[in-house]
Amino acid sequence: MRTYDITLTISRDLVVWPGDPRVEIDQVALISEGSEANVSQIRMGVHTGTHVDAPYHFIDGGKTVEHMDIDLLTGRAYVLHIPDEIDLITKEIIENSTIPPRTKRVLFKTRNSQRWANGDTTFDENYVALDAEAAALLIKRGVKLVGVDYLGIAPFTDVTPTHQILLGAGVIIVEGLDLSEVAQGRYTLYCLPIKIGGVDGAPARAILEGV
Repeated sequence: MRTYDITLTISRDLVVWPGDPRVEIDQVALISEGSEANVSQIRMGVHTGTHVDAPYHFIDGGKTVEHMDIDLLTGRAYVLHIPDEIDLITKEIIENSTIPPRTKRVLFKTRNSQRWANGDTTFDENYVALDAEAAALLIKRGVKLVGVDYLGIAPFTDVTPTHQILLGAGVIIVEGLDLSEVAQGRYTLYCLPIKIGGVDGAPARAILEGV
């Protein structure tokens, strides 16, 4: 059994969504300066790096992070490899995919993951995303968690519909996964967002276990 860490490392250089706060990490106490311990402070948005979107992100009155179903965030998952030439994940791509029946958790590996492997630090507006019709089909198939390998699940120029469809149906969205080392197939997913009260998203540590 092999464990894959599919979490982005949070650092000062990590790319963030345009308009979101940059990551700031400071040391507020240092042993080398006479303190008893080293202590760091971090400032960042809740949608930084690998993170989970709560329904409240796009649904006014929706569940916030601390009320999300932890059972949906752990369990069997299927990683689907989308060919590099694909720019948008559509309904037709889902219909013709190898996603097994009764799959509850789907992670999409696209050319986005190569950006993480390359260490890119600039935001790419042309990332591969999921359109609204594809989102609706996943719901119809009973999918309860959708993960993507960039900072947004929806197209940069039209972010609302895909989010509202998925989150409105209670589907958990995980964004910012690094699937560059993961092959297509079945795995066990463990994705644990920080339990922050009353917020619309939270950074998470995500791993896959598989052969």
